Amino acid sequence: MTLAAIKSGGKITLQLTDTPEHGDGSSGPAIDPFTGLHVHFIGIGGSGMNGLAQMLIQSRAIVSGTDRTRSMATEKLSALGAKIAYDHGAAAIPPECDMVIHSAAIKADHPEMIEAARRGLQILKYAQLLGQMMTSRRGIAIAGTHGKSTTTAMTAYALTQAAMDPSFVVGANCRQLQGSAHGGGGRLFVVEACEYDRSFLNLRPHIAAILNIEEDHLDYYHDIHEIVEAFAQLLRQVDPAGAIITQVQDEHCMAAAQVAGVKVETYGIETEACWQAVNLATAHGRQSFDVLYNNRPMGRISIRLAGRHNVGNALVTAAIGVHCGANWEAVAEGIANFGGVDRRSEFLGQRGGINFVDDYGHHPTEIRATLQALRGHYAPRRLICVFQPHQHSRTRFLLNDFARSFAQADLTIVPDIYFVRDSELDRQAVNASMLVDRIRDNGRQARYIPDFPGIINYLQGQLQPGDLVVSMGAGPVWEITHELVRRF
Repeated sequence: MTLAAIKSGGKITLQLTDTPEHGDGSSGPAIDPFTGLHVHFIGIGGSGMNGLAQMLIQSRAIVSGTDRTRSMATEKLSALGAKIAYDHGAAAIPPECDMVIHSAAIKADHPEMIEAARRGLQILKYAQLLGQMMTSRRGIAIAGTHGKSTTTAMTAYALTQAAMDPSFVVGANCRQLQGSAHGGGGRLFVVEACEYDRSFLNLRPHIAAILNIEEDHLDYYHDIHEIVEAFAQLLRQVDPAGAIITQVQDEHCMAAAQVAGVKVETYGIETEACWQAVNLATAHGRQSFDVLYNNRPMGRISIRLAGRHNVGNALVTAAIGVHCGANWEAVAEGIANFGGVDRRSEFLGQRGGINFVDDYGHHPTEIRATLQALRGHYAPRRLICVFQPHQHSRTRFLLNDFARSFAQADLTIVPDIYFVRDSELDRQAVNASMLVDRIRDNGRQARYIPDFPGIINYLQGQLQPGDLVVSMGAGPVWEITHELVRRF
């Protein structure tokens, strides 16, 4: 069965058909169903959206889109042939258009949404289209509160190195993959599966990996029990002939996996599990460990990425590679050579003996793990973290957890909270100075500086050789470390 685009009465519908696969069964449909379709993206530069747009361009679709500002993602799409406008309005949708794609953040009263509805165009959420594209391939969904982008990119890279030419969509740019998405000739489709808005429930994967489950997106979910149930529903949608890989040391992961009617394999670091990482060692800036599968030695893996959490990510990648029939040595070599994705402990450079790093971490657990990994890897004289909280609602719900997550930082600098998807009530309920006060209550140094120029000027006068500065957050806080690198 493959996916086909059926055009009727000016509308496009995507349907499963009996179109045959290539003879060896190893590649996708002979004719891509998106070839020649006019597809318009609202928010085309967003995480995931630009990756899917790249895949459609590779499928010879005619792609257009809008975004608020120019970015590296939109510039790349323009170079690939996408027509992009930076003015949201009805006129932005081309006269010839078959389908409009939007992210969960775009509401029905958006001017382009209103125009698409007026013209009777097919309107799909990003996640819906992603799920439909997966139906013609063997899907691999990687989900969890943390680590999705790194593990998805690592898996795509390892499978590419193993000559399996997978398709993939990652929620971050990966230079080794030459972007965030690729339409490959192989049957495999590796996808970063996001839990926000229950987006991942549009997927019907053959393999699902659940890295961890914690409280997050509490502006959408009521509590952790509702979050666990959403993950459980994803696992119930896994192909009965497939497999689930989940963390044995995470009670929420194990609870979600209990209801799945599919083979479940656990993974863990130096603990009993189907997949185990044992005999961990660190030397010359690399971590290495032995992999056991049902207590059978598979081989030793070395990784460039710092932090114990990345050992777990590599273990998941190795397990997926085995389930996909990839050559073990090729997968292990791919993992060993993988250098990470943008904004995940990304080393920006050293200037005047000062190291600069940028990271996407915006949840307390991510912050703790990243700061610990950075301190161990760089051994700085001082570790200075510039953390921009992402969303007032997330900050309010997890305020005490955030306050305890900066124990490894010698100084935490906090600008104003990045405002996105919040209500005015959320905005009034919490602010950055409240977080700074809580961090100080936990015995750590913290400073509130509201704007980026103020932070840059402050640090320019304070930094000394041996310091490490890391910018953290899902907003544009990276601008601070990039500007400091330029100035120094």
